This record gives sequence, structure tokens and C-alpha cells, in this order.
Amino acid sequence: MISPPFIKSGSKIRIVSPAGKVERKYVLPAVDWLKKQGYKVELGKHVFAQYFQFAGTDEQRLEDLQIAFDDPECDAIICSRGGYGTVRIIDQLDFAKFQKNPRWLVGYSDITTLHSAINKLGIASIHGSMPPFFLNDLGEANENLKSVINILNGKSVHYKIETNNFNRKGNSTGELIGGNLSIITSLLGTEYELKTKGKILFIEETDEYLYHIDRMMHQLKLAGDLKNLIGLVVGDFTNSKDNDSPFGQTVEEIIMESVKGYNFPVCFGFPAGHEKINLALAYGRNWELDVFKNGVSINLEL
Repeated sequence: MISPPFIKSGSKIRIVSPAGKVERKYVLPAVDWLKKQGYKVELGKHVFAQYFQFAGTDEQRLEDLQIAFDDPECDAIICSRGGYGTVRIIDQLDFAKFQKNPRWLVGYSDITTLHSAINKLGIASIHGSMPPFFLNDLGEANENLKSVINILNGKSVHYKIETNNFNRKGNSTGELIGGNLSIITSLLGTEYELKTKGKILFIEETDEYLYHIDRMMHQLKLAGDLKNLIGLVVGDFTNSKDNDSPFGQTVEEIIMESVKGYNFPVCFGFPAGHEKINLALAYGRNWELDVFKNGVSINLEL
């Protein structure tokens, strides 16, 4: 897996909106902060465009994304937000110049589609927060932004989180892949589907019914994508919903039932996804996952 060059003061960052629409007030403060750190920031022409729920038409979003992928001076691409829409343009994106000149891509949620495509090309990327969630109420970099910058700058990353009663102990080291569970399962059977054998899988989700989560986990199991994992990291499952007739299991129970026949370590409660804290993870890089009795450590190997 190729790791794009790390960035530094003076590096050029492009911001694009490949999916849902976003307002200027949620992006521009983060742009100002990045510029104050010495980065050159350039916004796509259609970043704030609106076409129903999308950030412009498919053609406009594709144009901005393609320009960012082709720009030889661009060192990192940060998506403005998720939402929905990346899957509508992914098959029209030309990766030729990007492969010759890899650069970091940052985003999460619907951006899982781009991560999957890039990782399949053998290039690492960053599952991390996006501009609307970069700053605290004082306009300072929050934990989310700091974790993204740490990886972009090539710094060591060591996360420690509390234990969870559903965790399964164990230790493994390997390439991290994953993203939003709905997006991962929607890509099954396409050229962008994840190859999970020998990998550590990260999953997160938001606003899904419990039975939908159960169906997606069993879909992954039936596709053979769980049996050969070497680790599973479960992030936030935000606003999970139940029907009037209860499903009968929690998110943790659903996930553990789907992997009960396997022996890799499982970690619940990693702070990444659709909650306030969204710590960055580098896909395509090797991480050490250590799930022990009193907690969990997840370390990026540089």
C-alpha cells in the first residue's frame, strides 16, 4: 500500500464537495484556520453549489473532484461533508493522474465510496472529520482536526479507549480498511468492494434500524467478508432505531452474533463516526490493535 507524502506548511489542500450540499458558514472558518497554519487552501468551484440535496449536479461535483485528483500541486484533498451522492459519480472519475501522483484524501460517511476506490488502487487515505466539525466554539482546532493533522503530518498515532463488556480480547497488526456500514455493503458485488482477508475492519453507522444493521452484518458474513478478518473495530452507531415490534438485540449483540464463530479481537466504542468526537484513522496503513481486559490501544505503525 502506497502512503502519499505527508504535508507541511506551504502544502496545498483542495476542498471539494462530492456528495451533500453544505453552507459557507460551516466550511470557511476551517479554511481560515488552515491558512493560518501556513497551508495553501483552494476550494472547488462548486463547493457551495446546491442541486436539491446535492452539492451541485453530478457533473459539477465530478468536475471539482477530477480537478483535485489531477492537480499536480495538490498535496491533500479534504471533503467538505458526506451526505449522499459520491456513488453517482465514482465510475466516471479518472484515477490515472492520481495514481501517478498520490495525495491524501480526508473524509468519512458517504466518502467511504472514495476510500474504497482509492484503497483498491493500493493508496492509503484518511477516515477523518470534515470542515464543519474541525473547530470548537472558540474557533480553535478540536480533537478531530488535531487527529487529522497528525496523520497528514506523519506523526505517530496512539489511541487508548476504555473497555467495553462486549469486547473480545486479542492482539493483531495489519492493514486497516472500512467506513460506513451501509456504504460498505452497498459496494458488494462492484469493483469497489472491500477485500477483507487479513485486514482489520472498521465500521460505523448512523440513523439505521436495528434490523437493517443485522441484515448488513449478515450480508457481510454471507459474502465471506468477516471470517478472514484479523480484527474488528466498531465505531459510533449513532441514533440506532427500533421498530414498534422490538428487534430484540442491541447493536453490540447483533455484531457479536455475526462474528461469534471467529476468534479475532473485537473492539467496541472507538470514537469515530457521527458523534462529536471523530478521531482520524488511516486506511491502508498498518495498525496494531490490542484489546485487553482493562481497555484498548490502537496504534498506527509508521
